[in-house]
Amino acid sequence: MSDSSTTEDPAAAPEARSKAAARGATKAPKAPKAGRNLPAAIGVGVGLAALVIASLVFRRELFLPVLVVAIVLGAWEMRRAVRQAGVDVPFVPVVIGAVSMLLSAYYRGPEALVLTFGLTCTGILVWRVADGLDGAMRDISGALFVALYPCFLGGFASLLLAADDGHLRIIYFVLVTVASDIGGYAFGVFLGKHPMAPSLSPKKSWEGFGGSVFTCAVVGAVGLATLLGGVWWQGAVIGVVVAAAATIGDLIESSIKRDLGIKDMGTLLPGHGGLMDRLDSLLVCIPVVWALLLWAAP
Repeated sequence: MSDSSTTEDPAAAPEARSKAAARGATKAPKAPKAGRNLPAAIGVGVGLAALVIASLVFRRELFLPVLVVAIVLGAWEMRRAVRQAGVDVPFVPVVIGAVSMLLSAYYRGPEALVLTFGLTCTGILVWRVADGLDGAMRDISGALFVALYPCFLGGFASLLLAADDGHLRIIYFVLVTVASDIGGYAFGVFLGKHPMAPSLSPKKSWEGFGGSVFTCAVVGAVGLATLLGGVWWQGAVIGVVVAAAATIGDLIESSIKRDLGIKDMGTLLPGHGGLMDRLDSLLVCIPVVWALLLWAAP
C-alpha cells in the first residue's frame, strides 16, 4: 500500500510549479533603502544643475526666467496638493503675484519684494471674495500660504541674483544647499540607525543630519573662500546654519504631505517626485543664505 504523503502525482506537478512561479512573480521588489530611484534621481539632478549653471554662465539675467518658471510650477503643484484638503486656491492672482515678486525683487530690492507680497495678498483677498463668501476663508488662507511658500521665499533668489556677483552667489547657494541633501543621503544610507522624526520622515536619521552638517560646512567654507573671496570659517558657519534650515525645510514639506495624505507633490521629476519635492529645502535656505552673505560677503 503506497503512502500518499510521499507519492507525487505527476499530473499535479506542473500545476504546483505554476502556482509557485505565480507566487514568485507577485513578490514585490525590495525597495531601495534610500526610498528613491537613484539613477533617475542623479540624472534629473545633474540636468537641473546644468540648466542653472548654463543660464548663469552665459548671462546671469537668463536665470531669472528659469526661476520664474520654477516658482510658478511649484505654486501650481502646491495648488493641486492643497486641493486634497478641499482648498481651492485662486491661481490667477497667485501667479501674477509670483511673477511680480520675483521681478520686483531683482530690479528694486527687498523693500519691493515685501511691498509686492502685500499687494499679492490684497489681490488674493479681493479675487476670492468677488467669487462668493462660501468657503472664502479656507481658500484665502490656502492661497496666502502658496503666495508665501514658494512665491515670496523664491523672491530671495532674485535678491541674490541682483548683486554684482549675483551669479556666483546663486552658485554658492545651490552648492551649499545641495551639499546638505547629498551628505544627508550618503550618511543616512550607510550609517543611519537613529530616526530623527519617524512620524514625519521615517528615512531621515540623526546620522544623516550629521552628514549634512559636515558636508555643508566643508562646501560652505571652500565655496565662500574661492567663489566670493570670504573667510573660510564664516563659510563653515553658513554651511552649518544651511544644513539645519534645509532639514527643517524637508520636515515642513513632509508634514504638509502627511497632512494632505500624499507621498509626493507631483510626478514632474523622475526619481524625485514633484518640483516642490526638490525646492522644499532650497526655499527655506534662500533667505538664510541671503542674510548670512550680507554678513560674510557684503
